[in-house]
Amino acid sequence: MSTFIDLSHRITDGMQTYPGLPTPIVADHLSREAAEAIYEPGTTFQIGLITMCTNTGTYLDVPFHRYADGYDLAGLALESCAGRPGVCIDRRGERAIDLAPADLVGLAGHAVLIRTDHSVHFGTPAYFENHPALTAEAASALVEAQVACVGIDTLNIDATSTGARPVHTILLRAGIPIVEHLTNLAALPARGFEFTAVPPKIVGAGTFTVRAFATV
Repeated sequence: MSTFIDLSHRITDGMQTYPGLPTPIVADHLSREAAEAIYEPGTTFQIGLITMCTNTGTYLDVPFHRYADGYDLAGLALESCAGRPGVCIDRRGERAIDLAPADLVGLAGHAVLIRTDHSVHFGTPAYFENHPALTAEAASALVEAQVACVGIDTLNIDATSTGARPVHTILLRAGIPIVEHLTNLAALPARGFEFTAVPPKIVGAGTFTVRAFATV
């Protein structure tokens, strides 16, 4: 039987994913108490209301996030991020993570996940500081390798000390989705799993929260 490994952060009311972005509001549209006045006695429902930035928790970026002419969430092909053969590359201890073409041989069509374990700081101020990120050269190597999607367990796949975002620029121009703020990558084998991270089919949005998981 298959084993499912959850790679996503929980979404909770007021949580902070990224500095400066609004935090989510998780509330009731219809509470169980209010439902008692609508339905038969003993029959209650809860209908939730969530207001949140599309960059909340673990989320996936598509080209529209970076490029006005890129495909949006509604244009995302499921085969790029659902049931993809995956590899988990361990780069703990590195700040500027480089990937050479030799590291990616035979990974066409794969989900490539970069493990840094920076996710242990999620929900604390340390998560926003000194986070590991890929280099532009690594992004170019991933494009050359024709990978299906790329994920990382940090604040951003790009370094954030400046306003430059070369990794987003390179990967999204090539049509390769990015999954950021992954967690629990320590539970994955290096190979031999499938990766799935699917967002809602939203027109005019370039990023949204996903339930990312691996199937082993």
